[in-house]
Amino acid sequence: MYSDSIAGRLETVRASLKEGVQLVAISKYHPKERIEEAYAAGQRRFGENYILEMAEKAAVLPKDIEWHFTGHVQTNKIKFMAPFVHTIQSVDSFHALSEINKHALRNERTIHCLLQLHVAQEDTKYGLSPDECLHLLRTEPWRELKGVRIAGLMAMATNTNNEVQIRREFHSVWTFFEQVKKEFFADNTEFSILSEGMTDDYPIAISEGANMVRIGSAIFGPRH
Repeated sequence: MYSDSIAGRLETVRASLKEGVQLVAISKYHPKERIEEAYAAGQRRFGENYILEMAEKAAVLPKDIEWHFTGHVQTNKIKFMAPFVHTIQSVDSFHALSEINKHALRNERTIHCLLQLHVAQEDTKYGLSPDECLHLLRTEPWRELKGVRIAGLMAMATNTNNEVQIRREFHSVWTFFEQVKKEFFADNTEFSILSEGMTDDYPIAISEGANMVRIGSAIFGPRH
C-alpha cells in the first residue's frame, strides 16, 4: 500500500526500483504545489505531457529540475520548451528531431532525445515501428544534428491486464534496443536509456531491461 503523502509514496516507489533505474515522476495535471512536495522529498526529475503546461511550471519551480517531455511532440510548440527541457522522450519522426535541433541551437543547448517505439496493440499511441526506426537511423542525416543527442528509446506497453502480453512487448523493445545500440551506437556511451513502464506495469518493465520508469499516480495519487 502507498502512503497518503507524496514523500511516503516516493519512498515506496524508490524502494521498489533496482539499482541504476532512474525515476521520472509524471506530474501532468498536478499543480505546482504537489511537485514542490516531491521536490522537497528529493525528486528532481519530472515528466509532463503538454508543452505549455510544462513551460508554465518550469517558469515558477526550482531551476535544477530536470524536465522530461513525454507527450506527443507538436513541432509548432517546441520553441516553448527548448530553453529548458532536458529530455524529449517521444520523438517519432526525423522531422520532429530536426525541429528540436533547430530550436536547441537557437538556445545554444543540446537536448537529449529518445526515439519512441510503437509496440502496444493500441492505435491511439504514437511512435515509430521498429522498421521505421531503423529506416530513420539508416537513411536520415541525424548524425549531422548538433543540437540533439539521441540517448535511447522509449515505449509503452498495451494497457491490458495480460501480464504475458506486457512482458512480451517489453522484451521485444529490449531486444530491439540492443540491436540499435550495436548497429548505430556501439562506440557511444550516451545511448543508454530504455524508458519503459508506468505505475501499473513498471516492475515488469524493469525485469525486462528498462532503466528508466515514468510513474505518476503511484506518487501523486489520482488526478482530481
